[in-house]
Amino acid sequence: MNAAHLKTIEQRLLWLSHWMIHNANHLREKVDGIKIGGHQASSASMVSIMTALYFSALRPEDRVAVKPHAGPVFHAMHYLMGNLDLERMKNFRGFGGVQSYPSRTKDADDVDFSTGSVGLGVAITSFASLVQDYIAGKPWGADAPRGRMVALMGDAEVDEGNVHECLQEGWKHDLRNVWWVIDYNRQSLDGVVREGLWSRIERLFDAFGWDVVKIKYGILQRAAFAEPGGERLRQWIDDCPNQLYAALTFSGGAVWRQRLLDDLGDQSAVSALIGRRDDRQLAALMENLGGNCVQSMAEAFAAVDHDRPVCFLAYTVKGWGTPIAGHKDNHGGLMTKAQMAAWQQHMQVPEGREWEPMAAVPDPDALRAFLARVPFFAAGPRRLDDKRIAVPPLPAPKADRETSTQAAFGRILDDLARGDSPLAERIVTMSPDVTGTTGLGAWVNRRKLWAREARADLFRAQNIPSTAKWDFAPEGQHIELGIAEMNLFLQLGAAGLSHRLFGKRLLPIGTVYDPFVCRGLDALNYACYQDSRFLIAGTPSGVTLAPEGGAHQSISTPLIGLAQDGLAAFEPAFAEELAIIMHWAFDYMQRDGDARVDPRTWLRDASGGAVYLRLTTRPVEQASLPQERLTQGVIDGGYWLRPPGPNCDVVIAYQGAVAPEAIAAAGLIGQGRRDVGVLAVTSADRLNAGWTAAQRARWHGEAAARSQVECLLAPLPRHCRIVTVIDGHPATLSWLGSVAGHCCIPLGVEHFGQTGTIGDLYAHFGIDTASIVRAVSGLTAGRGLIAE
Repeated sequence: MNAAHLKTIEQRLLWLSHWMIHNANHLREKVDGIKIGGHQASSASMVSIMTALYFSALRPEDRVAVKPHAGPVFHAMHYLMGNLDLERMKNFRGFGGVQSYPSRTKDADDVDFSTGSVGLGVAITSFASLVQDYIAGKPWGADAPRGRMVALMGDAEVDEGNVHECLQEGWKHDLRNVWWVIDYNRQSLDGVVREGLWSRIERLFDAFGWDVVKIKYGILQRAAFAEPGGERLRQWIDDCPNQLYAALTFSGGAVWRQRLLDDLGDQSAVSALIGRRDDRQLAALMENLGGNCVQSMAEAFAAVDHDRPVCFLAYTVKGWGTPIAGHKDNHGGLMTKAQMAAWQQHMQVPEGREWEPMAAVPDPDALRAFLARVPFFAAGPRRLDDKRIAVPPLPAPKADRETSTQAAFGRILDDLARGDSPLAERIVTMSPDVTGTTGLGAWVNRRKLWAREARADLFRAQNIPSTAKWDFAPEGQHIELGIAEMNLFLQLGAAGLSHRLFGKRLLPIGTVYDPFVCRGLDALNYACYQDSRFLIAGTPSGVTLAPEGGAHQSISTPLIGLAQDGLAAFEPAFAEELAIIMHWAFDYMQRDGDARVDPRTWLRDASGGAVYLRLTTRPVEQASLPQERLTQGVIDGGYWLRPPGPNCDVVIAYQGAVAPEAIAAAGLIGQGRRDVGVLAVTSADRLNAGWTAAQRARWHGEAAARSQVECLLAPLPRHCRIVTVIDGHPATLSWLGSVAGHCCIPLGVEHFGQTGTIGDLYAHFGIDTASIVRAVSGLTAGRGLIAE
């Protein structure tokens, strides 16, 4: 550790991060007339921590989730290292510039984990560490680099529920190689953190087996404590309320002196200690908390010589080193132009050289030589990759005349588990305490559960019959999680980045009860935002899960699949469709091409993404599907199960489990109408995305651009009515009428369900065969047949 160089880097990062924010808010041309922001105070409180971490403690194999509001320090660091250009720095929070919060997909510098959704960037580091251990236990993963997964977090983030859920899951899996560094500045957006929070934090981490390292005092304070009267000063600091400490910090040295003398002035030793320092020195002493002392932080990091998880509780001053330090409004506050001008003089940055990385550096050559030797940056960008895994054919599973998509999903995985293909080798499954009820039982029985150490199934050891074989071993390929859906999606998100983080590709598959996708929606969105690759099966779904009642029945999840970026959503009705989709999904999860659209479908398939399957437990009679262009139709989102004739005046378009009702209704309607068509929609998401993309292409001059849904609906006469049916919100398919100007009659579920039979609930919500027929008869012209 070179303390002098670290101090110089710290001051450079402090200046560059704050100048970047100042430029964006006060110097760059205003366009929208609104504050741009940038969190100067939150960046300042992290600058010493990040300097010590990146320039002293880390190695290239380590991965870091940076506190969102410290993003400017992160970008300033890469700018100092020459990894980020000036134009992006000047365009902070502008289009094409560095992002507000570190982003894997939007930023040009080396971001390990996207952050911004508070708390999630913290928790994913623990799940990334589990993925690292999972890979290390496999023959093909033994050579993967192993590093520490580090989260830089604010003290207010400890309030986040997913942080607590994550701690419990980590304890269950014997978590290793994780550091969480808490910026304990005791100020949040709305106020000052409650007194005594540190002791609760300490107990929390201790309960789950973490080491807690408290870094409260900097080297100036520790030196002062060794002087006569120093212990009395230490006691005063320990007893001082958070709010008062912040207020005194903002007020400066003279006010510090008055308050300390008022409280301690009659004690000669401590009075002399205070008197030996002028106002500037006294303020520097009182603000020299451990987290704002780069040397203290470097020493704390260097002292850890084990792989147990560690929480560093680093006491800091919010806004440290700036004119707004300690003020209760500084979270979103900014230095004024006058404050910045005075501070620029204080930082000894010459006017006109504000953007120069080495401005105000006494010996630039020596600093450059030091930076060139910093281990973390020595390897260059750390975006790893792994070869794509070949995907063998996945034939539809052998089944009875009737089967459910959930059962078909389980059989497809069971068939893979029986073999030794490279694809099966890289699949890892996970579920939040619903493994057996979501179709993963057979896979787990054959491939075992993962654990760092082998554990036998004691029920089997005692010869107790059971359909589940719960053997744990390092070679296992299923990660069993507790009943916390946020943990599931964070684990999927981490596993879906394994090829980038560890250079070893995984094909993660998660299962969850479909309504509880909503419980983990924030983490699902977060995983997609950073381009993680995984497959999630939501099953059982809809009111089709009839006896379970409203608490277990999903309504809005098809709309989530339709709207979520980075996620291709499907809802097949038949096993043959599902096999086609899963084959495509395993390949799609591995794609890493450009973002240009495919001129055939107008979808951005080359860039790949995650996949969502909405499945059900309802056994459905397996229809004879038209084989011509079936595979492409299923993948593109829809195909004609029953093509419309030339005089078609009614089309029934369905998605998912209501296929039997739609098919039966078409048969009944066909007794009184000619040329009725049945449109099998396997993915409203894919159809809609292709349609909107083709429209954009036409706006930009591609006059011939036509999407899959436009091609499907093109033969229909303008007077044709489209009746859409789904066990989910009817808006999922109601947009079909807008494609070519057809009248649309959307049927679906808009309200909470209840217990009953499938027939009861379908009739109640108007998605049974009779309701479809009535909708056609009552809302369209022509002769119909009322089904009883």
